[in-house]
Amino acid sequence: MNRGLIGEILRMALETLRANKLQSGLTVLGVVIGITSIVGVTSLIRGLDQSLRSSINSLGPSTIILSKFSDIGLASGENFAKMMRRPNLTTADAKAIEKLAPSVDIVDIWLGGQGEIQERIFYEGQKTRAMPIMGATEEFADVNFVKVQVGRFFTRAEVEHRRRVTVLGNSVYEALFGASSLDPTGKKVRIGAAEYTVVGVLEKRPSPGGFDTSADDFAVIPQTTHEVMFNTSATGRSRGGASAQIVVVPYERATREQAMREVEEIMRIRHGLKLDEPNDFEMVTRDAILQLLDQISRAVFLVLVTISSIALMVGGIGVMAIMMISVTERTREIGVRKALGARRVEVLFQFLAEAVVVTSIGGLLGIIFGSSVAVVIHLVTGFPVSLPWWSFAIGIGFSAGVGIFFGMVPAIRASRLDPIEALRYE
Repeated sequence: MNRGLIGEILRMALETLRANKLQSGLTVLGVVIGITSIVGVTSLIRGLDQSLRSSINSLGPSTIILSKFSDIGLASGENFAKMMRRPNLTTADAKAIEKLAPSVDIVDIWLGGQGEIQERIFYEGQKTRAMPIMGATEEFADVNFVKVQVGRFFTRAEVEHRRRVTVLGNSVYEALFGASSLDPTGKKVRIGAAEYTVVGVLEKRPSPGGFDTSADDFAVIPQTTHEVMFNTSATGRSRGGASAQIVVVPYERATREQAMREVEEIMRIRHGLKLDEPNDFEMVTRDAILQLLDQISRAVFLVLVTISSIALMVGGIGVMAIMMISVTERTREIGVRKALGARRVEVLFQFLAEAVVVTSIGGLLGIIFGSSVAVVIHLVTGFPVSLPWWSFAIGIGFSAGVGIFFGMVPAIRASRLDPIEALRYE
């Protein structure tokens, strides 16, 4: 089949669709809904996934996060109520690890590290939306392998004396000082109801897809100040309330596994656990978090495809129904074409092309609507968004596949019509 004939068949397909606007519009609606959901939700899931990966990858491969419980424990089937009854991790635990573990180089303690505390940050007439406020020690930047872009990080003395100082994430700096290009160091900002002195700004972290800024949406204050201002004490071992996270980085000469063994031994002794009792704390590494994230992403994407396929199937059934009606209405036209020498494959290709054109138009509209929805959500809420090219390819591929699959039966029926019987049809 030559190119000219293919072009002519496609032109005829578009003419037929133009002549049946209402039918074509109803047919394409199901495809538009399916592809919109695929592209829109995929972009949001992908943006969130890349945002989380960006944050996780800021931790070194040897970093160990010690916590009361974690998402990994929940994913493995641990009882949540039982995990909540575990003792809280404390500053004394962190100091014991720092003193007794020979393989450990850096120990940091985090409060509000999972976004439990969120406050707006104000400077003169500028303000941010509610941002996570973390409490940490002077080791925070070293543990996260992030550099200070402007100013400095707070010192051990400022932590010990509970100073109201803060280091801003880069997007917080942009929101408050970016427009005026002011040097923020020494300026007073209000976090919640209290004033803090800005001592530094962290460097911008990588933004996947060019949209995500959430990796920089936070501010850090001394852990001791955090305990006082937000009532997040990390000194008591009570079995309720918020628990600290302890972040451990081993020496370069030591292995992560060696450091984990030492930390586990120290914590089990401090918690008075017997040999046959399981740990009442969790140790998580970057690799384990990324592995869990992969599992969640695959599961969510599978559910998304399944739900979207239902809408696409509805659209496909509509394509088949409309095309069957079209074959019936154009029986004489098919007879004339066959009488003039059109082959079965050409008639088959014409009706199949019409089905594919209809669903592909739906696919393109779905891509536009899905992308627009995702971008609007990002602009309004700041939710991270990523629009990978393969989501567009999936949208077009799915829509064209629906056209081919559901358009095949009407196309075969049209190609098999007897020209003499077709010319007699009224």
